[in-house]
Amino acid sequence: MPHATENRSPEGTRPHYDLVIRGERIMTPTGELAREVGIVDGRISAVEPLGSGLSGSEIIDLTSGEVLLPGVVDTHVHVNEPGRTEWEGFASATRAAAAGGVTTIIDMPLNSIPPTTTPGALHTKKEVAKDQAFVDVGFWGGAVPGNTGQLRPLHDEGVFGFKCFLLHSGVDEFPALDPAEMERDMAVLADFDSVMIVHAEDAGAIERAPSAAGAVYGDFLASRPRGAENVAIAEVIDRARRTGVRAHILHLSSSDALPLIAAAKQDGVRLTVETCPHYLTLTAEEIPDGATAYKCCPPIREAGNRELLWNGLRDGTIDCIVSDHSPSTLDLKDLENGDFAVAWGGVSSLQLGLPLIWTEARQRGIELRQVSEWMSARPAQLARLASKGALAVGFDADLAIFAPDDVFVVDPGKLHHKNPITPYAGKQLAGVVRRTFLRGRLIDFSVPSGRLLRHGSA
Repeated sequence: MPHATENRSPEGTRPHYDLVIRGERIMTPTGELAREVGIVDGRISAVEPLGSGLSGSEIIDLTSGEVLLPGVVDTHVHVNEPGRTEWEGFASATRAAAAGGVTTIIDMPLNSIPPTTTPGALHTKKEVAKDQAFVDVGFWGGAVPGNTGQLRPLHDEGVFGFKCFLLHSGVDEFPALDPAEMERDMAVLADFDSVMIVHAEDAGAIERAPSAAGAVYGDFLASRPRGAENVAIAEVIDRARRTGVRAHILHLSSSDALPLIAAAKQDGVRLTVETCPHYLTLTAEEIPDGATAYKCCPPIREAGNRELLWNGLRDGTIDCIVSDHSPSTLDLKDLENGDFAVAWGGVSSLQLGLPLIWTEARQRGIELRQVSEWMSARPAQLARLASKGALAVGFDADLAIFAPDDVFVVDPGKLHHKNPITPYAGKQLAGVVRRTFLRGRLIDFSVPSGRLLRHGSA
């Protein structure tokens, strides 16, 4: 743990910090407190009561309407570079992250070309990312048919875990595993205590569902039924129970699966679960026909389902909230025809996650402290990022100054991600990120200062 440098003064020896941030509302692990935060060499070195008079080369005094939060950790981001850089890239994605108070992202192993399924592909991606990142970036590896022998080498090269699909991924270069293949790879990962993160929809259930063709959102919703998630989640739980692996359910949208998940956790299955802002803020009933900006897989479901997901967060069945930022070019969203069968399935929300969730949470009487736990501490714990996700001594000084009572209207043209489309266009949200700091330095959106992370290093 770094220590403050010392600066001699007439009063004796007093610590002197690179940066001190002072305010009435500092989001510590125990809640909002009036504190002074001292930062040295990019780490939090002191958190003292307000009025302690910490000395710093730079001092920032928060206003009464500002809260200092730990930076958001988003473990589910599709950057898509290289190969599909016109969809998104490291520069645009990490600028969007920083503008939204996100200080760490972990990139998914698709939809880049090549996908991150070999050490060579990981090296290619790192070479592209290393000089473009405005926030810290880590990488998931991919588990696909035929690459079992690559899993340990990828782990040794620093990936945070492995993603697999149980149905077609949407891109041919990242094929799905069948349940037996998933279990085989889970057993391999258990040997070195990695985690299998799973897109859990059952291929057979999807094949038997009605067609999604056309502009009617209800038809698309019927084509991705809750049962497809429920069956796949049961499969993941069963295979995780047998292998003892850590398993993680991605982007949960079906509230029907919550009792099954809760029971598995009670039984000692090493299971964690995430959901996303679109499932917690949007509802099927409000989606206009042809509005393919809302298309994602699994889909946005009904209002009653949304409320049950919030209940699952409250009772701990769902562990964390991450974006699943999955952008594409405007033409791939088929905006002209609005055909849900043709349009790319993904929601762009990397910059908006914190205000989206805060807007909904405050309406339900949920405190900002809990939102920070779901969006910072818990994702960091999933990825075992030991120095991320909390505002505490010894942690990286990844911080966001957040004005929770400010409001703004979402303008797609003012978002930093590459393609100006979002289902949140025109929505009024509460909470504005005013400044974001990475290891104690203000992110200026002109000079990239993010680092590439490996498991065990942060």
